[in-house]
Amino acid sequence: MIKKIIAPIIITIILIFVELIYLGIYIALIPWIWLKIILAVIPLGSIGVTIYVLIERIHEVRSGEEDDLSQY
Repeated sequence: MIKKIIAPIIITIILIFVELIYLGIYIALIPWIWLKIILAVIPLGSIGVTIYVLIERIHEVRSGEEDDLSQY
């Protein structure tokens, strides 16, 4: 079970790292504070959704739901 959880966690960490890099670029290069705030919502929202999907995947693995496609 641990092996099935490791891959989603690693992918989530990589995606969050990439989104934080984008956020840093937005903050460093854009001179207007209002535009920084508006553009910061995109990577922060993406990070939130990524963490939510990771939590859902961990619940699926723990409950024994291996293949989502079998439901359809």
